[in-house]
Amino acid sequence: MPPTQFTSDVAAAEALHQAFRKLNDQVTKVIIGQDEVVRLLITAIFCQGHCLLVGVPGLAKTLMIQTLAKALDLKFNRIQFTPDLMPSDILGSETLDKDRNFRFIKGPIFANVILADEINRTPPKTQAALLESMQEYGVTIAGQWHPLDRPFFVLATQNPIEQEGTYPLPEAQLDRFMFNIWLDYPTYRAELEIVKSTTSVNHQTIVPVLHAEEIIAFQQLVRKVPVADNVIEYAVRLVHKTRPGKEMASPLANEYLEWGAGPRASQNLILAAKCNALLNGKYSPDIEDVQAVAVPVLRHRIVRNFKAEAEGISVENIIQRLL
Repeated sequence: MPPTQFTSDVAAAEALHQAFRKLNDQVTKVIIGQDEVVRLLITAIFCQGHCLLVGVPGLAKTLMIQTLAKALDLKFNRIQFTPDLMPSDILGSETLDKDRNFRFIKGPIFANVILADEINRTPPKTQAALLESMQEYGVTIAGQWHPLDRPFFVLATQNPIEQEGTYPLPEAQLDRFMFNIWLDYPTYRAELEIVKSTTSVNHQTIVPVLHAEEIIAFQQLVRKVPVADNVIEYAVRLVHKTRPGKEMASPLANEYLEWGAGPRASQNLILAAKCNALLNGKYSPDIEDVQAVAVPVLRHRIVRNFKAEAEGISVENIIQRLL
């Protein structure tokens, strides 16, 4: 039953919780041993956010997002970012038809789920074109506004190994991503299951669990979730602790951080905590929900100084100590 047909927000919240369980069951039939990553991707979609996924090659990043798109019954496009990629290659362009009239040809950005593969391998001009679409949910070509399909979700990937010849995303553009998710190697037992399932003739069939209008309704439901003042204060205080040299800065931030997180981090902490609570079957988030999403929200929004790098102190370690 679509969420818009429920008699109350409580019933809709319960439907979202059940939908998440079904969605997770479908995705984990194919994607083995990455439950937390899958959960964060689903959270971002329900929060109208975008994700930056960092992981070495061969960890099924493409298969993961493709499977998720199938389970959500959404249109999926993969864009391989290369140094010669131009903005028009992803946004589209105007061409002359046989009657000599200009006609707009849509680019691959016109889909619901976009995999921006190795986004740091394309020049800043093309990166900016994609990130503008993420923020504005539309494309402007020759002065004409073209809205993107909703829901719209971008998963950008980066390879942490090879950095030569790449174009690192500026901090301001990194801030547009709701989550920075680190995709690690699977465990020994998980890899055994992966090898068994991918080297046989058996293939898992993905059954769509949700549709576009239901996802949009759930996105609106997440924003309606009430939050206690003490939870909002905790999230904002946590972000203020990351800002070196400021009144509420933590001694840890003053010692090891060059820059702290901005207000968008506070907003995303609360949005993600709301969704995390709903996925757990709760009707309102608490401080534990904020803590559960703090690392992927803050990981790409704080910048270590030279002392932290010299002493080998990671961003994740600093966030955990601030919590």
